[in-house]
Amino acid sequence: MDLTFTRGDVEAASGVLTATAAHLAALGRSLWPVSSLTPQRLERQYPAPTWRVAWLGTRPVGTFSLLPEDPLFWPEAAPGEALYLHKLGVHPDAQGQGLASLLLEEAVRETREAGVPLLRLDTAATRPKLRALYEAAGFGAVDERHVRGFHVVRYELGV
Repeated sequence: MDLTFTRGDVEAASGVLTATAAHLAALGRSLWPVSSLTPQRLERQYPAPTWRVAWLGTRPVGTFSLLPEDPLFWPEAAPGEALYLHKLGVHPDAQGQGLASLLLEEAVRETREAGVPLLRLDTAATRPKLRALYEAAGFGAVDERHVRGFHVVRYELGV
């Protein structure tokens, strides 16, 4: 698959995430409230430079945000010890082609290129498919905790 990646396109990232969230909600597996995925709302927590968008030709098919810190989910982390992956999403029209794994590979590549030793993420403990995806990509569970009413599993990968 011939993907290209761009940085900073919050509009395209919002489109992918909105379609993903609406699709999951229709399946009865809500992940994010669609109203929280507007470009303006996303930029409050995930500044434009942190966004990566995967393109298949002229179509945005996947996205994630790569942050230099994550004080909410990793408050004990020292500055510079990791990058933090958030809002991994694959457009419903492109699902089932291994794109989520390719997005994770891109995040690992960027983390390594930045000279940062760890890539970290969190996911809801009740999401077995996401957990299996991360574990298949080599991420190891660090712990489980409650953060703002959500039961999450924190994962990390040495790069």
